[in-house]
Amino acid sequence: MMTTIKIPYGKNFLEAYVAEERLEAVLESRAHHYRPEATEADLVRQALENPIGSKRLRDLAKGCRKVVIIASDHTRPVPTKIMAPQMLAEIRNGSPDADITFLVATGFHRASTQEELLHKFGEEIMKNERIIVHNCWDQEALVDVGKLPSGGALVINKLAMEADLLVSEGFIEPHLFAGFSGGRKSVLPGIVSGVTVMSNHCAQFIAHEKARVGILEGNPIHTDMLYAAKQAKLAFILNAVIDADKRIIKVFAGDREQAHIAGCKFVSGLAKAEAKPADIVITSNGGYPLDQNIYQLVKGLSSAEATCKPGGVIIICAACNDGHGGDTFFKWFQDAPGGARDIMDKIMKIPPESTIPDQWAAQIIARVLLKHTVILVTDQCDHQIPETIGMKTAYTLEEALKTAGLIAGSQSKVTVIPDGVAVIL
Repeated sequence: MMTTIKIPYGKNFLEAYVAEERLEAVLESRAHHYRPEATEADLVRQALENPIGSKRLRDLAKGCRKVVIIASDHTRPVPTKIMAPQMLAEIRNGSPDADITFLVATGFHRASTQEELLHKFGEEIMKNERIIVHNCWDQEALVDVGKLPSGGALVINKLAMEADLLVSEGFIEPHLFAGFSGGRKSVLPGIVSGVTVMSNHCAQFIAHEKARVGILEGNPIHTDMLYAAKQAKLAFILNAVIDADKRIIKVFAGDREQAHIAGCKFVSGLAKAEAKPADIVITSNGGYPLDQNIYQLVKGLSSAEATCKPGGVIIICAACNDGHGGDTFFKWFQDAPGGARDIMDKIMKIPPESTIPDQWAAQIIARVLLKHTVILVTDQCDHQIPETIGMKTAYTLEEALKTAGLIAGSQSKVTVIPDGVAVIL
């Protein structure tokens, strides 16, 4: 008997067949089966009406003239079209004449295009509201506000620091080294200087045993992020939890820490799964928008790494239509004649204050490649790019499975993680 496996890929899915006796497990977040208690819009409204550890947003907005809403960028599947209008209504209920700005938290990513912003915000907000895209290298748009607990410089977007009220929208999911996304992450890395991001993402922190998916306590990366959010006076968050179809299933609003922790506990309850070690692990980055480039694949790869046997094969399905995702990231692999070992040795010698842009992604991919063969399934990316990084390539999932069988054995066990971003192992 054959079992059909379905893996998110771009805005569609890839399918393949695995013999039933070879299938070790299919590891999924229970979010895929969670039945929300109301419509998406009602879930947002209920959260805004019942904030955790905070006054209502309309009450916080009273007397505030300059309001900044930190919004996620094009790489995050946040349902902004549903959330933003209700945030605007709440703020204007409390302060009808407030000057409101959406500040797009690009962090270290490229700027969102007008087309991507339109897809995210919708026509009405694009036409009627002020939207500024954060640039982490624009010195004139940044202000120095001191030091992080780790000692790194804390430099934040000036618009946010000058706001009478700073709030954010986002979503909560497992994160490979910050523990969870959402909450404080809107500030760091969202709207800080590139220098601040690099200090927070240093080699020593990325290698730290607590800087792992699902862990907040004792995580040095989270500690820095939370401190940055406090210094920025992030007063209120609206964070969604979404399912595999990118639909809202739960919403948490209120205090930047209390509401976020409540959301993380909810996500952990759904996302936690028991690792089922196998010689072949098939995964993805959850499809669009997180599978647009190789840089982002560290997320799906780290989940597969947690359940792939040493020397095993990881198959990751991702469109990667945007290529490698960053010249500085790709340069690590172009300049490494010794491959992953060479990269890891170089990165671990770099002190925190000298962190190089995107070295954290190169570090994690190198870590995975040192233990496993990685096969990238894509028909939208020049295969020379992942092959330069040290991955094998395939145009179809079936082709990848054949290659994996030649490496690990044709009867080797297979564990499937359809959405590698959504689980905690």
